[in-house]
Amino acid sequence: MQYIDQLNSTILLASKPKRIVSLVPSQTEFLHDIGLEEEVVGITKFCIYPSHWKKSKTSIGGTKNVDIEKVRSLQPDLILGNKEENTKEDIEALREIAPVWMSDIFDLEDALEMMRSIGEVVEKKEETKELVQCIREQFDSFKPKNSNLSVLYLIWRKPYIGVARDTFIDDMLTRCGFTNVLGNDTRYPILENLADLNPDVVFLSSEPYPFKVKHMQELKEIFPKAEIRLVDGEMFSWYGSRLKESVEYFRVMCDEVTSRKLSGDEVTRDDEKYK
Repeated sequence: MQYIDQLNSTILLASKPKRIVSLVPSQTEFLHDIGLEEEVVGITKFCIYPSHWKKSKTSIGGTKNVDIEKVRSLQPDLILGNKEENTKEDIEALREIAPVWMSDIFDLEDALEMMRSIGEVVEKKEETKELVQCIREQFDSFKPKNSNLSVLYLIWRKPYIGVARDTFIDDMLTRCGFTNVLGNDTRYPILENLADLNPDVVFLSSEPYPFKVKHMQELKEIFPKAEIRLVDGEMFSWYGSRLKESVEYFRVMCDEVTSRKLSGDEVTRDDEKYK
């Protein structure tokens, strides 16, 4: 059987994959949610969902430092990776072991197509169709009203790194009705003159840098008029089945940000996740 991945590479499989290694946390969660409990044999140390797979599946290292020999020992018949999350060197080495299906995600449409395509490869078309339809319906019904507020989304500290266009996170911000202050940049620029950006709202992501409540004050000193908010990075950047939870999160968040910004109240997140 022949399949085309999102890098336009041809993947040849002799039969339905029975031993799958996943190199991407959000795709690992998706594989679980479409019922591949037995087929998935290897995951990365960052694949934290479902939680019980941390004990039942073999860890093959990180997303950017895959233990090639450990993958080889698992004798996979399919490996699932991502252009942004994994290194070119690792993927080239893994292609010597088994077929590698690569995703390349820039927006919601790419994410839905990734799920549809993988669903076909692993012979879970009906389960995937139902999931994709659920996600599609939720996003189609999502009509945020946030007065087109400008936003700065930060993913790293020392140095500060933001999220610009040509990224999945930027697409999520747009769907939430925000205007990205880094819209003239691409991907993940290092930011040296933060004060010049003057956003209405600043989002501090929970990943990859684990921003906490204690980091909010230093941003408040740079942006005294902006709303500073800690946000769940999984909701903005996990492009698998986690998307079925994102819209409700976005809806609540957008309502809170808009109402507080318009009223002049300060927005914070002070729960256990961000301490």
